[in-house]
Amino acid sequence: MVVHSSVHKYDVVVIGTGPAGESAAINAAKNGKRVAIIEKQARVGGNCTHWGTIPSKALRHQVRQIMSFNTNTMFRDIGEPRWFSFPKVRERSRPTIDRQVAMRTNFYARNRIDLYHGVAHFKDENTLVVRGSSEKNEELVAEEIIIATGSRPYRPADIDFHHPRIYCSDSILGMGHTPRTLIIFGAGVIGCEYASIFSGLGLKVDLINNRGSLLSFLDDEISDALSYHLRKHGVLIRHNEDYERVEGDDEGVTVYLKSGKRLRADAFLWANGRTGNTDELGLENIGLTANGRGQLQVDEHYRTAISHIYAAGDVIGWPSLASAAYDQGLNACNTLLDKKFRYITEVPTGIYTIPEISSFGRTERELTEAKVPYEVGHAFFKDTARAQITGDTVGMLKILFDQSTLEIYGIHCFGDQASEIVHIGQAIMQQEGAANTLEYFVNTTFNYPTMAEAYRVAAQNGLNRVF
Repeated sequence: MVVHSSVHKYDVVVIGTGPAGESAAINAAKNGKRVAIIEKQARVGGNCTHWGTIPSKALRHQVRQIMSFNTNTMFRDIGEPRWFSFPKVRERSRPTIDRQVAMRTNFYARNRIDLYHGVAHFKDENTLVVRGSSEKNEELVAEEIIIATGSRPYRPADIDFHHPRIYCSDSILGMGHTPRTLIIFGAGVIGCEYASIFSGLGLKVDLINNRGSLLSFLDDEISDALSYHLRKHGVLIRHNEDYERVEGDDEGVTVYLKSGKRLRADAFLWANGRTGNTDELGLENIGLTANGRGQLQVDEHYRTAISHIYAAGDVIGWPSLASAAYDQGLNACNTLLDKKFRYITEVPTGIYTIPEISSFGRTERELTEAKVPYEVGHAFFKDTARAQITGDTVGMLKILFDQSTLEIYGIHCFGDQASEIVHIGQAIMQQEGAANTLEYFVNTTFNYPTMAEAYRVAAQNGLNRVF
């Protein structure tokens, strides 16, 4: 069968409609470039919209509402606690996804960006063949190309992911039943988030961690708090363990650990590592090579080894966050536009466990190892009026600062709205010179009652340790 192709010429072609691809394409279009974007899936938004950030955070929100209802004594006056099936709770996230897709589809139409659906494959350094479902391929010829194909869960070959009770972090969102027990292998960000979600639904969760502590990049105090609250909600954390084999049957899954332990549950979730989506790009045709994790190496302007081909987002690795991917795509495009450019090196950490975690800057461990003298200011949410009103009293805000200059080194937050609260501290830390100071929080009037008021409390607490 002869496959015919139509040839189209563009200034910029972007591969992938996740946060990195979207921001790059829109930036190029708004600066007068003729732009096309290619999406493998039937709908735009990438993994972020369909399998990652949006559905998992929407699911988390529904679970938090259920937990709030079931633990609020006021609601006991109108009935007993309610329990919901996983498919029913998951379905509540569908309207959010649909709205995101409609909104993002409109972005491309409004900016006159041509959208192609199919698998992008390099024919040469300036030509991409889009292989769609029809017999007719499209050939896109471009002066500049931006690869923003994202990532997918790493799936080891010795685990049968076709088994109906064995899931990865993508396929778990399609789970059609509600298990009573769940084993999660991998205690990174994704594993901890899903441990929070499923324990919040009342499942007994085993969280297997192949390291000695949870999320070791976090401040130790925050990591300890997360461990405590996961255990409080019924998560059994098993540190320093690795699997030998995973076997599924009609009734459930058995996990054999290298330590000799044998664990049994109704379902199994693999949440250990991700792989860049580069295997279908035909990189061999242009002389580019991905690393063992399927990721592309770029310079500090997001250029690959080929100067007119850029890469951004999860496909280049760290930090593999939607927030950073958006900025990376924007700045990769700024490079080819010869506009003001920023290489992303500092991003806030946002972890949507229950309660959530966010941080910016250095930890106590990092400062101690670097022999940088510092002091600590704490504000515990249980002591703030807003948290007492809402009932979200778990958590704290922690500020690390220089003992002499009061320069802020790090902001660490655990509790309700942590991912929002951290941005206030981030804004002050990124001020130049003496403007980055703990005194800002003492000399600024905050709305009362608010969670942001915790900055004033933490700053005063820290100053009391110094003076």
